[in-house]
Amino acid sequence: MGERADESIATFLKRLQWGLVAFAVLWLIGALGPILTPFVLAALLGWLGDPLVDRIERTGRSRGAAVALVFLLMVLLLVLVLLILVPMIERQVVTLIDSLPVYGEWLMGTAIPWMERRFGIEISEWMDPERLIAWVRGHWQQAGGVATTFMSYVSRSGFALIALVVNLVLVPILTFYFLRDWDALVARVSQLIPRDHHATVARLARESDESLAAFLRGQFLVMLAQGAFYAIGLQLIGLRLGILVGLIAGLISFVPYLGATVGLIMMLLAAVVQAQGFDWQLLLLGTIVFTAGQLFESYVLTPRLVGDRIGLHPVAVIFAVMAGGQLFGFVGMLIALPVAAVANVLLRYAHERYQASRLYTGTPSTLVVDDRALVVTDTAPRVDRD
Repeated sequence: MGERADESIATFLKRLQWGLVAFAVLWLIGALGPILTPFVLAALLGWLGDPLVDRIERTGRSRGAAVALVFLLMVLLLVLVLLILVPMIERQVVTLIDSLPVYGEWLMGTAIPWMERRFGIEISEWMDPERLIAWVRGHWQQAGGVATTFMSYVSRSGFALIALVVNLVLVPILTFYFLRDWDALVARVSQLIPRDHHATVARLARESDESLAAFLRGQFLVMLAQGAFYAIGLQLIGLRLGILVGLIAGLISFVPYLGATVGLIMMLLAAVVQAQGFDWQLLLLGTIVFTAGQLFESYVLTPRLVGDRIGLHPVAVIFAVMAGGQLFGFVGMLIALPVAAVANVLLRYAHERYQASRLYTGTPSTLVVDDRALVVTDTAPRVDRD
């Protein structure tokens, strides 16, 4: 009896120790967030590029040559995006700014009067400049507080700009080192794992890698391809803001149907304002573009780029990113997806353990975990019911 009590106390102290370690790690992440940002971003880039480095290395090239090729490819892709995509987006933003008076006229002369007639509410009086000035005068204290906060931020912007430049310089340097030493880092972490838990941890790590890769490497390519499809299609049908609308729709398409829905609404508004009315041909062609893009994503992009790999649920992705940003700022948003992938795998493993337990089956069971599968061996005696 005493031995069992001592064992329970030892187990409790061990769990308490691991809890304190987890708390200390979370506290350090929150305290060192601004410093950790370039390291976390570089580690993610190194993880993304490591499979390609390994593939090149298997062709007979040295690790250094493979890292140099992959790093050069990353730099070229970044330069290509800056040279091609940025000027296109800039022209679209300029077009949007030039069209703002037209949008304002359409809003005040068409949309708001229609809403007032339709719903019987007064909206135009709140758009009166004199009323807005009177409202600001009535809330000048709050406005002064906002102005003070803004000026305080502007006074600190010089230091923020310096930190941004330092991070931009550090990220490519750190990425190169992570690409070069990624396998060595994984091997060192593997050596620290207790041998009796190594098989289980290796399996969970492999599943976490596959789960995260299914989203980052697969879904990210789907988002880019779908955004390009929308942008090119809308530009070809004559929508002046087609590239901007298409790229925005593609970037938020990681949530099923959200990208197409938001993009369709933006396309309808842009088309109505551009034509100063209902250009049914433009509206019909825009709807066809988004319908074809959704079918293209469902039947071509996702099966080929993501396949049947287990990825992260879109709701889990949204919650993880928002929670990470709320708790740890920008660095929390960067580590949100890896943490969510690991949590997803651990939950599946806990569910398997539960299904293999006596609580679930009602019979004593032996759980055997290896690198290939989860095998449950039933040790209960069989009863002949015939």
